[in-house]
Amino acid sequence: MKLQVTQENLNRALGSVARVANSRGTLPILANVLIKTSNNRLSLSATNLDIAITHYIGAKVKEEGSITVPARLMQDFINSLPSGVIDLDLQETKLHVTTDKYQSVINGIVSDDFPVMPAISGDKKWSAKSGLFKKALQQVVFAASNDETRPVLTGILLHTNDGKLFMAATDSYRLAEKQLGDNKQDVHLLAPAFAMQDLLRVIGDDEQEVQITHDDQQALFKMGDIELVTRLVDGKYPDYTKLIPSKFNTKATLKRADLINVAKVSSLFARESAGSVTIAIDEKAQELSIRSAASQLGENTASAAAKITGNGSITLNSRYLLDALNAFSGDDITFGFNGKLEPTLLSDPKTADYQHVIMPLKS
Repeated sequence: MKLQVTQENLNRALGSVARVANSRGTLPILANVLIKTSNNRLSLSATNLDIAITHYIGAKVKEEGSITVPARLMQDFINSLPSGVIDLDLQETKLHVTTDKYQSVINGIVSDDFPVMPAISGDKKWSAKSGLFKKALQQVVFAASNDETRPVLTGILLHTNDGKLFMAATDSYRLAEKQLGDNKQDVHLLAPAFAMQDLLRVIGDDEQEVQITHDDQQALFKMGDIELVTRLVDGKYPDYTKLIPSKFNTKATLKRADLINVAKVSSLFARESAGSVTIAIDEKAQELSIRSAASQLGENTASAAAKITGNGSITLNSRYLLDALNAFSGDDITFGFNGKLEPTLLSDPKTADYQHVIMPLKS
């Protein structure tokens, strides 16, 4: 293998794939990145057997070939080099990396042993705008569970209902759902949240298409020169729609920034009580207040003006509340519930494409 590539392109590609490499695995080659020429381009790939990312970049290829080299060393080294042209020359299993001022040799492992994800056999293909898809992921991925004893809740559900595409995640204490628009295909796949976190790192904010291909075991997300393949979570996702209330006895609409401010202040006094804060809604005063107390620290009550129907109070986890509020982008927020032990729904009064449910704490 012999080629020339720019430092900027090589560094960007290594940044996309190197984090997936697993230096703690039982297979030493999983700590490596696969460097391979293909159709006068250079591809860089890394995998941990659950997900794999490949990034293609332009290169001036003089001789075809492939090798795997330590991902972290290669990434740190290329990142340290000045911008300009880099010569890569593979001699047996040693990769010679040369620029005007640097000459280095990196010991590699032959690519024959590098694991390849199985080919996706299904013909289910659809696409979405990458900016919209990225925003949706940011709004739901944090609500997925980290508890491996309930593996289905560690996934992000993508599914269609009545010609609409939805993305949802829940850890059973909170639920986030985003509507991505129309999709006439029958979509149902459960992607691991950790894979979607990696997808967030490489997906763009532009109008480029994300092309999704999947079968029952795997899904491929393709964005321009980058491909991510992930194994899907096996299992039946709960019917989360039953958790989402549609009518409320108590409801408040207020500035989102105001609710964030009072929730932040109250959360400072809620650390001792595992983040527990009590939200009271007063129709007569047209005011929402949040109270928190800690025997060692003191107590706090903060309030904000709101448009209110009904009276009531509910106790929530302040971190969950702040996570949800920060996931919205509109100026206003609607906060509704039916009783102390009923789910709370947060939504944007101007659009119905995103909603967030938080389960109450026993007060």
